[in-house]
Amino acid sequence: MRSGAKIGIITGVSIAVLAGGGYGVYSLVSESDGVSGGKKPRTVVAEPPTADQATAGLKDFLTAWAAGDIAKAASLTDDPAAATAGLTAFRDQVKPSALTLTPFGPTTQQVFSAATGTPAPAAKPTAGASAAPGATGTPGAGDSPSAAATPTPTGTLMSYKARAEFAGTNRAWDYQGFLGVVKMSDNTPAVHWAPSVIHPHLSGNETIAVQPVFAPPSTVVDRNGKPVQGASLTQSLLTTLQDNANKLLPPDPAKDQDAGSAVVISDPAGKGPQDKLFTIVEPKPGKPFKLTIDNTLQAAAEKAMTDLAGKPGSIVAIEPSTGQVLAFANSPATGQNRAFAGLLAPGSTMKIVTSAALLENGVNPDTVVACPEKSSNPHAIPNSFPGAFPNNTLQQDFMMSCNTAFINQGLTSLKPETLNGTAKDVFGIGLEWKTGLPNTDGKVPAAPGSKDEQAMNYIGQGKVQMNPLAIASVTATVQSGEFKQPILVAELPQQKAARPLSPDVDAKLKAMMAATATGGTARDVMAGITDNAGAKTGSAEVAGVDVTNSWFTAYRGNVAVAAEVQGGGHGVDAAGPAVASILKAAGGR
Repeated sequence: MRSGAKIGIITGVSIAVLAGGGYGVYSLVSESDGVSGGKKPRTVVAEPPTADQATAGLKDFLTAWAAGDIAKAASLTDDPAAATAGLTAFRDQVKPSALTLTPFGPTTQQVFSAATGTPAPAAKPTAGASAAPGATGTPGAGDSPSAAATPTPTGTLMSYKARAEFAGTNRAWDYQGFLGVVKMSDNTPAVHWAPSVIHPHLSGNETIAVQPVFAPPSTVVDRNGKPVQGASLTQSLLTTLQDNANKLLPPDPAKDQDAGSAVVISDPAGKGPQDKLFTIVEPKPGKPFKLTIDNTLQAAAEKAMTDLAGKPGSIVAIEPSTGQVLAFANSPATGQNRAFAGLLAPGSTMKIVTSAALLENGVNPDTVVACPEKSSNPHAIPNSFPGAFPNNTLQQDFMMSCNTAFINQGLTSLKPETLNGTAKDVFGIGLEWKTGLPNTDGKVPAAPGSKDEQAMNYIGQGKVQMNPLAIASVTATVQSGEFKQPILVAELPQQKAARPLSPDVDAKLKAMMAATATGGTARDVMAGITDNAGAKTGSAEVAGVDVTNSWFTAYRGNVAVAAEVQGGGHGVDAAGPAVASILKAAGGR
């Protein structure tokens, strides 16, 4: 690393103190100001630094950082511990062979907004403006940048130019950086530390590092080697999928030889898209990238969503024996991938999980479980149909989707935490799936807050939230007897559930779903596709909305499908035909 920074002092420029960033008053105990020494801790004061102080604070920090003196640079901030960690990570993970940092001096909110994509405030900031400390009094409590927008640095907004050089290449990475300078109680300036000091796109829950990068594939192909087609398979999703797959797949020496390298900001959990900041070494031309998608089923899924005539919805098809995703589609096709990332109450499709819990706790399909008009919990819940059926069995309740029976039996036979345990340990809900695309894991509360909430959870309302990916996986687990985490690229690592369904419980669940497909609420939709098949309908109520959301899930052979249609009515009204169309396209595979 070079011995120092190239410094260009800017003078005669007025300082802009940003009202949006504001000042807080908080304490800082430096290594030299320990309590044992009797010195008062340094604190950030509300008064902004002078123009000379802001310039000096910027220059001194950049000089130390560029020289590789991390301890000194960190001591010139208002959070030395966090600054030490951040600057050390940059040194060790980005590994520049030389770093040149040139101070530009004061800048404006408009320049910062243009560089980061952060919306500018409606009113211009005025010199000397300040804000009161937050309610918590925590330093930088509101300063964590996000992928959507980077908050303006606290303090006097300053900018600098960075140039990073790398061994083995003559390419240099140039970018404009920003930081805030605050005034301390000892009348010295300090850089207000935030991850965005290193790069304006970096947030507190992200990492910046040199990583292998790959050229876009020459083509993206389905499982049969044919170019993928489908409006929901957007270029943005396909690019994200390839980036994630390259990170998650086991090492492949042949593939790794094609990699280049780049400075990348990424989510450590591997769920969010990467932000490629600078390419150090260009990757070799890409090869075909094979997905688990089946073009025939993808076409059926896209048509099913188009047939919704504008209603929001999504659908997912999974191969139960492998967990491989065969198709997914959204309405609208662009925008949020709600099939993977949406979260809605799944309605009575959740009764598959509730039934598994009941069966594991001694209730059988032929056990008499009365279906009264209203449930027994304090806030009594009715059914979607009139009348009472006191002699119903559990299987008959499942077939007709009796809410009151599942609520009453759940409250009698299950502990409050049992539903969450079954969902996670058997069906893999909440295991942090890494499918290849950003996805939101299903949610089943571990500890319901009340008996009413517990009751609602049993019927897929309350605080239970799912998406078609999760419900299709639940159905696939019943079909195969064991959870196989959904993936979009073969050989991606798959989370393992704690235990499979026992053969006895699995056989009973299959029988209940088969009976629903042939003689229950799913009978009409599943007509003609009942061989080796099972189904469950669902309708989920939404507060303040008259029309329920439509849910439907089913399997036939080695294909499991789930769909939701927002405002689609009963499960058989909108989601059911969508699911059936994919099962018909799949045939008896």
